[in-house]
Amino acid sequence: MKKFVMAALAGTVAGVVATTQIAGPLLAQEAENNSSVYQQLDLFGDIFERIRAQYVEEVEPEELIEAAIDGMLTSLDPHSSYLSPDDAEQMRVQTRGEFGGLGIEVTQEEGFVKVVSPIDDTPADAAGIEAGDFITHVDGESILGLTLDKAVDLMRGPVGSEIIITVVREGEPEPFDVTIIRDTIKLTAVRARTEGTSVVLRVTTFNDQTFPNLQEGLSEQIEEAGGIEKVNGFVLDLRNNPGGLLTQAIKVSDAFLNEGEIVSTRGRDPGEGERFNASPGDLAEGKPIVVLINGGSASASEIVAGALQDHRRAIVVGTKSFGKGSVQTVMPLRGDGAMRLTTSRYYTPSGRSIQALGVSPDIIVEQPRPVPDAEEEDANRPTRSEADLRGSLNNDSLSEDEIRQIEEDRARAEATAELREEDYQMAYAIDILKGLSAFNPNGPSQ
Repeated sequence: MKKFVMAALAGTVAGVVATTQIAGPLLAQEAENNSSVYQQLDLFGDIFERIRAQYVEEVEPEELIEAAIDGMLTSLDPHSSYLSPDDAEQMRVQTRGEFGGLGIEVTQEEGFVKVVSPIDDTPADAAGIEAGDFITHVDGESILGLTLDKAVDLMRGPVGSEIIITVVREGEPEPFDVTIIRDTIKLTAVRARTEGTSVVLRVTTFNDQTFPNLQEGLSEQIEEAGGIEKVNGFVLDLRNNPGGLLTQAIKVSDAFLNEGEIVSTRGRDPGEGERFNASPGDLAEGKPIVVLINGGSASASEIVAGALQDHRRAIVVGTKSFGKGSVQTVMPLRGDGAMRLTTSRYYTPSGRSIQALGVSPDIIVEQPRPVPDAEEEDANRPTRSEADLRGSLNNDSLSEDEIRQIEEDRARAEATAELREEDYQMAYAIDILKGLSAFNPNGPSQ
């Protein structure tokens, strides 16, 4: 026993000595790193003073410091940035759902300003701006090389004023100019309507009003339809939705899930990760759901699509989403400014990161470009049937009620066909719900 204790003590002492021997170089290395940081800060101070004293024009020290802070943050990734007091206030207003501007969500890609998505019913949307467009000039002035915040500043202006932006679009041989009149942007987070027996929930953004709007709109459409049993399913339209609040994405996902993980976030410290789970209750009461996405669906939109897809609660239709799988935390700073810093990545319930990859649809459906008028006239040329022939026989095998039912079904099918000309992806989603309800009228059990 004495030998065992001694051996244990010897091991302990040896461990302490080894730790001391290792800790010494580590402490020295840390001191050296700190010294290097202080030297770099001294270098920054030297440059700052030389600019103030020797630059060809007098500059405001506050502007120099803000520019240095912004440069430090924007060098990290496209989504980290410094928010001046004015920018911070505008962000708070935008989150509440009303602000002035063009109505586009933009990011920066290799020095170029790229449109993530136009916002529904805004000047940019009406002018034909599309997700994936690159903006190269504002009123003839090149924005190449500017920070994203500076480029956005150039696009801001008084409501009612005109702006000309130069756009480079894939598939177009030359850049082209688009004239837009700035306006007050009022975001309606969710618009609900019914197409045939399918309820369509168009979610344009994730702000404070998104979940309340969705809950209210869904209930109204079900009531107007005469009850949930009269609804064959739901289309959750997230196309060109640039995202927004993580909390709202979680609530919208939870609205259609009874249990299980919705999303998890992981930062630099594994111990600080978070998991968000669904609570019991499905607003759709188990009815089929189709989620529509495209290249303009980003961030919070991808959280919802990924969660419903992983739980097999919805069929995802459309084209690959934008691929923004990072979480930004807005941190207030002294002087009413703020810092937007990327602090973690988010992961879908299956553990996949969407960063740079996006959500891949279960069924890929491209939105076709509008056809020329001449081709459209040929496609819409009327056709003749047996019933159009003079003296054709009547159908005597069906009652008047059965004939009326057939005519109503045909009318609904024709309405979907007309929708296909206007919005092919939406018509495809509604056709899926029709097919699912034909095989299983009550929808999947939850």
